[in-house]
Amino acid sequence: MNHFIRTVAAAAMLAAVASSAQAQANVSVKDAWVRATVPQQKATGAFMQLQAAKDSKFVSASSPLTPTVEVHEMAMQGDVMRMRQVQSVDLPAGKTVELKPGGYHIMMMNLKAQVKEGDTVPFTLVFEGKDGKREQVEIQAPVKALNSAAKPAHAGH
Repeated sequence: MNHFIRTVAAAAMLAAVASSAQAQANVSVKDAWVRATVPQQKATGAFMQLQAAKDSKFVSASSPLTPTVEVHEMAMQGDVMRMRQVQSVDLPAGKTVELKPGGYHIMMMNLKAQVKEGDTVPFTLVFEGKDGKREQVEIQAPVKALNSAAKPAHAGH
């Protein structure tokens, strides 16, 4: 009987620790995806929805598929749409910020190989809170067809 009580107590403690670890995660990531490339193409974009529980910033991303991953923004300069690297993307508490074609996105450059529809791309996303503390979130983003621009189904993140 004592063994049973200890087992139940240990299971309850593990569940509490797992629950508090989830509660500490400040940023949630939904609908992540990467645009497929054609052979020899050296760059592509990754897109997703980010939501922070507390005011934060999305500051960087990395992936084993390429040494060069940057956060970019598409913006009008005069009457010309231009892409530029940004140092961070503000994530106001409770608001969903969408990284999408034609807006903020993750730019993967100097790709080592073609990124094919049906593949999955691992990323480490880095977020920074107002207190300067950084949080890393690991995701797996499915690769969608070249002509994908619509929201995909939930990616399970």
